[in-house]
Amino acid sequence: MPSRRERPLAAGDRPTSKRRRWPRPRLTLPVLLLVLAAVAWLVRSHLSDVLTFTEDRAGDPKPLHPVKVSASSESPAHRAQSAFDGFSNRYWAPAGRGPGAGQYLDAAFDRPVRLQKLLITSGSSAKGDEFLTQARPSEITVTLVSAGGERTTRAINLNDAPGQQSFDVGGSEVTRVRLTVDAAYGVRADRRVAVAEVEFFGRQ
Repeated sequence: MPSRRERPLAAGDRPTSKRRRWPRPRLTLPVLLLVLAAVAWLVRSHLSDVLTFTEDRAGDPKPLHPVKVSASSESPAHRAQSAFDGFSNRYWAPAGRGPGAGQYLDAAFDRPVRLQKLLITSGSSAKGDEFLTQARPSEITVTLVSAGGERTTRAINLNDAPGQQSFDVGGSEVTRVRLTVDAAYGVRADRRVAVAEVEFFGRQ
C-alpha cells in the first residue's frame, strides 16, 4: 500500500506534531493530602515518644518537690514529712513494728510532671552505724498516677546498703506517686521499716 507523503512545508511554516492528550488527574492533590493526614494520625504517638526521649536526653533532670505528702500510717516520732525534708538522718516509719508490708508513702505535685528518676535513701540514716538500727525496704512497688487518673506500676529492688539508690521511673503527666513496701531486710519484732529520704527528678 503506498505511503502517504506529507505535503512540503511552505517557507515560514512549522511542523506540527500529533500529541496524545492524557486526562488531567483532578483528584491527585486531595488524595495525597488525605494519605498524609492518615499517616500523621497513625504515627502521632510514636512521634510524641521520640520527642519525649529527645527532651529527656537533652538536659539533666531537675528536682521535683511534692506539695503534699502522707502515709498509710506513721510513728509519732517519724512522720511522712521526714522522708521528704532533705535530711537523711530523719526518717519515716509506719506506726506498727515488723516488716511493714503494704505500708506506703504518698507524694502529690501541684501540676503534672515528667518524672524521670527516683532516689531513695533506705533505712533510718545514710550513716553506716545508724543504718542497721531499723528494718530497711528490700522491695517497693512504685505507682505513678497521671492527671487523667491512669496508673502505672513498677517493682524495684533495693540493696541493703546505706546511701542513695537511683531508679529510672519514666512517667508523663504524673500528679501523684505512691511507694508501697512489699518486703524488708533486718526485720525484728522491736523494729519498724524505715525510709530516710525520697527524691524525685524530671521536668515540669
